Amino acid sequence: MTIVVAYSPDRYGRAALAHGAAEATLRGEHLLVVNDTRGDALVDDRFAHEDEIAGVRDRLETLGLTAEVRQEVVRDVAEGVVKAATETGASLIVVGVRHRSPVGKALLGSVAQRVILDATCPVLSVKPDEESDGI
Repeated sequence: MTIVVAYSPDRYGRAALAHGAAEATLRGEHLLVVNDTRGDALVDDRFAHEDEIAGVRDRLETLGLTAEVRQEVVRDVAEGVVKAATETGASLIVVGVRHRSPVGKALLGSVAQRVILDATCPVLSVKPDEESDGI
Protein backbone atom coordinates (compact mmCIF):
# COMPACT_ATOMS: atom_id res chain seq x y z
CA MET A 1 0.00 0.00 0.00
CA THR A 2 0.92 3.64 -0.33
CA ILE A 3 0.61 6.75 1.80
CA VAL A 4 0.18 9.96 -0.21
CA VAL A 5 1.44 13.26 1.19
CA ALA A 6 0.16 16.55 -0.23
CA TYR A 7 3.41 18.51 -0.01
CA SER A 8 4.24 22.19 -0.22
CA PRO A 9 7.61 23.74 0.74
CA ASP A 10 6.31 25.48 3.86
CA ARG A 11 5.64 24.56 7.49
CA TYR A 12 2.28 22.98 6.57
CA GLY A 13 3.78 20.77 3.90
CA ARG A 14 6.68 19.81 6.15
CA ALA A 15 4.20 18.87 8.91
CA ALA A 16 2.31 16.68 6.43
CA LEU A 17 5.58 15.11 5.28
CA ALA A 18 6.70 14.38 8.85
CA HIS A 19 3.41 12.72 9.75
CA GLY A 20 3.27 10.86 6.43
CA ALA A 21 6.80 9.55 6.94
CA ALA A 22 5.94 8.45 10.48
CA GLU A 23 2.83 6.62 9.23
CA ALA A 24 4.75 4.98 6.38
CA THR A 25 7.40 3.80 8.83
CA LEU A 26 4.80 2.52 11.28
CA ARG A 27 2.81 0.70 8.59
CA GLY A 28 5.75 -0.41 6.45
CA GLU A 29 4.24 1.30 3.40
CA HIS A 30 5.54 3.17 0.37
CA LEU A 31 5.37 6.99 0.47
CA LEU A 32 4.28 9.12 -2.47
CA VAL A 33 4.96 12.83 -2.02
CA VAL A 34 2.78 14.90 -4.36
CA ASN A 35 3.85 18.49 -5.06
CA ASP A 36 1.67 19.60 -7.97
CA THR A 37 1.06 23.06 -9.38
CA ARG A 38 -1.58 24.56 -11.62
CA GLY A 39 1.17 26.31 -13.56
CA ASP A 40 -0.88 29.46 -13.98
CA ALA A 41 1.62 31.80 -12.34
CA LEU A 42 5.25 32.62 -13.03
CA VAL A 43 6.06 31.84 -9.40
CA ASP A 44 4.12 29.31 -7.33
CA ASP A 45 5.32 29.39 -3.70
CA ARG A 46 3.79 25.97 -3.10
CA PHE A 47 5.75 24.29 -5.92
CA ALA A 48 9.10 23.15 -4.55
CA HIS A 49 12.37 23.93 -6.29
CA GLU A 50 14.81 21.18 -7.25
CA ASP A 51 17.02 21.72 -4.19
CA GLU A 52 14.02 21.44 -1.85
CA ILE A 53 12.93 18.19 -3.52
CA ALA A 54 16.48 16.82 -3.30
CA GLY A 55 16.43 17.59 0.43
CA VAL A 56 13.09 15.81 0.83
CA ARG A 57 14.43 12.74 -0.98
CA ASP A 58 17.58 12.74 1.18
CA ARG A 59 15.58 12.98 4.43
CA LEU A 60 13.26 10.15 3.41
CA GLU A 61 16.20 7.98 2.32
CA THR A 62 17.89 8.62 5.68
CA LEU A 63 14.71 7.33 7.35
CA GLY A 64 14.94 4.16 5.25
CA LEU A 65 11.64 4.78 3.47
CA THR A 66 10.79 3.71 -0.04
CA ALA A 67 9.47 6.94 -1.44
CA GLU A 68 8.95 8.86 -4.62
CA VAL A 69 8.24 12.51 -5.27
CA ARG A 70 5.84 13.54 -8.01
CA GLN A 71 5.70 17.07 -9.40
CA GLU A 72 3.25 17.75 -12.21
CA VAL A 73 1.38 20.64 -13.74
CA VAL A 74 -2.30 19.83 -13.19
CA ARG A 75 -5.61 21.56 -13.77
CA ASP A 76 -6.55 21.28 -10.09
CA VAL A 77 -4.11 20.53 -7.25
CA ALA A 78 -6.65 18.87 -4.92
CA GLU A 79 -7.86 16.72 -7.80
CA GLY A 80 -4.23 15.76 -8.54
CA VAL A 81 -3.67 14.57 -4.97
CA VAL A 82 -6.91 12.57 -4.92
CA LYS A 83 -6.10 11.09 -8.34
CA ALA A 84 -2.64 10.01 -7.15
CA ALA A 85 -4.24 8.32 -4.14
CA THR A 86 -6.80 6.55 -6.32
CA GLU A 87 -4.19 5.40 -8.87
CA THR A 88 -1.94 3.93 -6.18
CA GLY A 89 -4.71 2.45 -4.05
CA ALA A 90 -3.50 4.61 -1.16
CA SER A 91 -4.37 3.60 2.37
CA LEU A 92 -4.03 7.20 3.62
CA ILE A 93 -3.59 10.77 2.42
CA VAL A 94 -1.82 13.27 4.70
CA VAL A 95 -2.44 17.01 4.29
CA GLY A 96 -1.27 20.03 6.24
CA VAL A 97 -3.99 22.45 7.22
CA ARG A 98 -3.82 26.16 7.92
CA HIS A 99 -6.26 28.51 9.57
CA ARG A 100 -8.33 30.58 7.16
CA SER A 101 -10.51 33.55 7.93
CA PRO A 102 -14.27 33.35 7.28
CA VAL A 103 -13.79 35.60 4.24
CA GLY A 104 -10.96 33.39 2.98
CA LYS A 105 -13.19 30.36 3.35
CA ALA A 106 -15.97 32.01 1.36
CA LEU A 107 -13.80 33.36 -1.45
CA LEU A 108 -11.07 30.79 -1.90
CA GLY A 109 -11.19 27.02 -2.08
CA SER A 110 -8.89 25.04 0.14
CA VAL A 111 -6.84 22.21 -1.33
CA ALA A 112 -6.87 20.41 2.04
CA GLN A 113 -10.61 20.81 2.46
CA ARG A 114 -11.31 19.48 -1.02
CA VAL A 115 -8.96 16.52 -0.52
CA ILE A 116 -10.69 15.69 2.76
CA LEU A 117 -14.12 15.82 1.10
CA ASP A 118 -13.24 14.11 -2.20
CA ALA A 119 -10.86 11.32 -1.15
CA THR A 120 -12.10 7.75 -1.09
CA CYS A 121 -9.53 6.69 1.52
CA PRO A 122 -8.92 8.10 5.02
CA VAL A 123 -7.31 11.54 5.22
CA LEU A 124 -5.11 12.66 8.09
CA SER A 125 -5.08 16.45 8.43
CA VAL A 126 -2.24 17.87 10.51
CA LYS A 127 -1.11 21.22 11.81
CA PRO A 128 2.53 22.18 12.28
CA ASP A 129 4.00 21.59 15.70
CA GLU A 130 5.28 24.89 17.08
CA GLU A 131 8.55 23.30 18.27
CA SER A 132 9.26 21.31 15.11
CA ASP A 133 9.76 22.09 11.46
CA GLY A 134 9.07 18.67 9.97
CA ILE A 135 11.44 15.78 9.41
